[in-house]
Amino acid sequence: MGTQRITPCLWFDGNAVEAAEFYCSLFDGARVTGTTLYNEAGPGEPGSVVTVTWELEGTEYVGINGGPEFPFTEAVSFQVACEDQAEVDRLWTALTADGGQESVCGWLKDRFGLSWQIIPATLPALIGDPDPERARRATEAMYAMRKIDIAEVQRAADAVPTA
Repeated sequence: MGTQRITPCLWFDGNAVEAAEFYCSLFDGARVTGTTLYNEAGPGEPGSVVTVTWELEGTEYVGINGGPEFPFTEAVSFQVACEDQAEVDRLWTALTADGGQESVCGWLKDRFGLSWQIIPATLPALIGDPDPERARRATEAMYAMRKIDIAEVQRAADAVPTA
């Protein structure tokens, strides 16, 4: 491990390496940095992977092949601030593929059950606009979406109210 003192550790049901490789495929410069293997002390099969470490966007993660006892819930999610709609679309498509599930307001679960928030970087400014009516219109538009369409949220914020 590097100088990072707090490392997110994710519990997987035997597919931590697959998950780490998948997550690393989504982000430039990401990489799997190591694995540790079960030994004769167990509890897993000696020689099988117990943990895998990887790095995304400068943050190190650990995945443990712990088994089915502790599945992921929406109580923890990874929020990705996307530069543009193309990045939103790319990540949304990749993360919902092969058994992932769409949710609402930019949330989804990937095929491993991990929750993500795929958010355009400009969204917080629109839903937090100082003009309460612009913010309301942007927020209402966002609430009606699964994958965030930032142009549509912007159009809603910019809509001229009818008198």
